[in-house]
Amino acid sequence: MALPKIDTPTYELTLPLSKKTIKFRPFLVKEQKNLMMAMEDDNKETIERNIKQVLTNCTLTEGVNIEDLPVTDIEYYFINLRARSVGEIVENKYVCTNVVDEKQCGNRMEVKINLLEIQVDVDTSKTNEIQITDKIVLKMKYPKFSIIEKLSKKESAVEIAFDIMIDSVESIYDGEQYYYGNETSREEMMQFLESLSQDQFSKLESFFENLPKINKKVDMKCSKCGFDHTMNLEGLENFFG
Repeated sequence: MALPKIDTPTYELTLPLSKKTIKFRPFLVKEQKNLMMAMEDDNKETIERNIKQVLTNCTLTEGVNIEDLPVTDIEYYFINLRARSVGEIVENKYVCTNVVDEKQCGNRMEVKINLLEIQVDVDTSKTNEIQITDKIVLKMKYPKFSIIEKLSKKESAVEIAFDIMIDSVESIYDGEQYYYGNETSREEMMQFLESLSQDQFSKLESFFENLPKINKKVDMKCSKCGFDHTMNLEGLENFFG
């Protein structure tokens, strides 16, 4: 006699950057087991590979390529998937950095975070078009999740930064013609970036420094010294520490 089948609920989520609406199911025990083993391994490449596989498995909407989604969309999706699979509330501990009698308090403060309250603030006043000269305009796109796997094989921080930039150039317009990033060789794009002045390059750096991030403001009071903390948590690792 066949064992009974368990119905799995489905959910819908709109990703903040790509604006894609996707349907997904919670991850199963076998998938959670793989994630937990990856976390224990503490290897960033292994963790990212398992996150990608779990998201791929749980995505019910056809035609969604996880690698093509922006990194921030992936983080937002994973947090929502974890909330629907294991529970909305996570309990984390943060160290009190308040200085008492010339010494850091160091007390470990416990705080509960509702994962479904975590948002991505997108500044609509900022543009993804960067005016390099009077004629030349760079149109940028948010870094894709696929770039993470490529970067894991790099050791130089400078090389990583340039790879992210090259991967994120959607097009270059010179006042007459468009040159598309996916039709331009890495060598040509590198030569173009290296030809920029420091002022022009800083505009490009500013785009990446101000990328939208998952974030949540958390207030907590230290039970030892009584100091009131306000922390703005950003990035996936800060919600599962």
